[in-house]
Amino acid sequence: MLCCLPGVAFVPALLVAWSSAAFIISYVIAVLEGHVEPLVPYISDTGTKPPESGIFGFMINISALLGVITMYIRYLLIKKQNESSHFIKPSCNIFSLSIGLMGCIGMGIVASFQELSVPSVHDIGALVAFGSGVVYITLQSIISYKSCPRWNTYFVCHIRMAISGISCIAFIPMIVFASKISMTKIDWTPDEKDYTYHFMSAICEWTVAFGFIFFFLTFIRDFQRFSLRISTEIHED
Repeated sequence: MLCCLPGVAFVPALLVAWSSAAFIISYVIAVLEGHVEPLVPYISDTGTKPPESGIFGFMINISALLGVITMYIRYLLIKKQNESSHFIKPSCNIFSLSIGLMGCIGMGIVASFQELSVPSVHDIGALVAFGSGVVYITLQSIISYKSCPRWNTYFVCHIRMAISGISCIAFIPMIVFASKISMTKIDWTPDEKDYTYHFMSAICEWTVAFGFIFFFLTFIRDFQRFSLRISTEIHED
């Protein structure tokens, strides 16, 4: 199915499908193994203990790589469009790409350092991933509006901005509630201290994570009109 998508639309489509599978597969295995409670664990909780930890780490690292590729193609697409329309400063496009790449690095840190093994490094990676991700999709929403009506429809722009707004709103309480949790653990029960903070923070975390997925889903149509060509020049002495 991915091969039938025109242009380079298969790249964000693969990113969305793979990332969704990473979250769902690790969640299902963690619940079936009894490592987490089914009711809204942290995403990282579902990839802390084996066997799901290996699957989670591998798949999230691939997602980070696909994210880098998707963001770089998006950068090239905006750069090409901007050459004829001049709707933003080139530095804005570069800044947006840089923020996005920081988020992908954060994802790699989250995937490589488990929550219980190296909690401080894991938490920093998560903060970078979610924080940079929220800033990236917000910048991309603004850029989308700047490129209207030639390169984007206002309907798509409204959807992107709505997703960005929800993600921003969810990101703040996610951090606030997480900061109030006094212990690091994955097997929570409703009668425990700080469970409410954990529960609310986890809901916000899943909201932000799937906000990213739905946002990249909106890139598919844009990428259908864009194809990459690699040219090789041979020079003779």
